[in-house]
Amino acid sequence: MAGLPWLALIDFVHFPRLSGEEAGRTVGEEEIDEVRESLERFIGQPMGPGAEAPEEVNIPMIRHWVDALDDQNPVYLDEAAAGQTRFSGVVAPPAMLQTWTMPRPIIEGIAERGGNPSKATSENVVSALDKAGYVGTLATNSELEFERYLKPGDRLHLTNELESISNRKRTGLGLGYFVTWITTYLDADDEVVGRQLFRIFKFDPATMGGAS
Repeated sequence: MAGLPWLALIDFVHFPRLSGEEAGRTVGEEEIDEVRESLERFIGQPMGPGAEAPEEVNIPMIRHWVDALDDQNPVYLDEAAAGQTRFSGVVAPPAMLQTWTMPRPIIEGIAERGGNPSKATSENVVSALDKAGYVGTLATNSELEFERYLKPGDRLHLTNELESISNRKRTGLGLGYFVTWITTYLDADDEVVGRQLFRIFKFDPATMGGAS
C-alpha cells in the first residue's frame, strides 16, 4: 500500500468538513460494536508492505515542485547560493517528503480501488472496513515531521503502522470510524528522516442523513 499517498488526492469540496477523531458523536458506547472489536487486531500492525522510492531525490522533481508552488527559496535550486548556507548545497523542500516514495500508478481499475495507485497485496483495516460496508473514504488530517533536510542523491524507503481506530462515530456523512496510521521515512542508512501521521474517516454512505 506504500504509505497510501493516494488518499491525499481525495477532493474535500463535496463533503462536510471533519477534523480528527473528536469530530462526530460516539455511537452507543454501552453497545457491543462487533465491527470495532474485529479491527483491534490491526492496531500496531503494518498497513501494508514497506516501499522504496522509485528514484533518488533529484533536481528535476524539485524544480517541478518549486515552479508549481512559485517557491523562490534559492537553497532548492541555486547551487552557488545554497553552498553559502548551513546546508552547504542544494536541499529538497521538506514538504516533498511524501512524494519521493509515491509509486507509479496502475491506471486500470484505479477508480474501483478508490484511487489507490496499486492493487492491495494484504488485508488491512481499510479493506476490512470496506468489506463491512464502510466503503466511503474521506481524508481528514495529514501531519509531517522532519528530522533533516533531504539532498539530491538520497534514496528513501518507508514503513507504516496503524496507530489507532476510533469508536464508531455519527457525522454528517453517516456512521464510521477514524483510522490513523504513521508512515516513517528512512534513508539508505536506515536513519529516520521524517514521519507522517495520516487520518481518514471510513464511513457507510447508506447511513448518511441519520439512516442506520
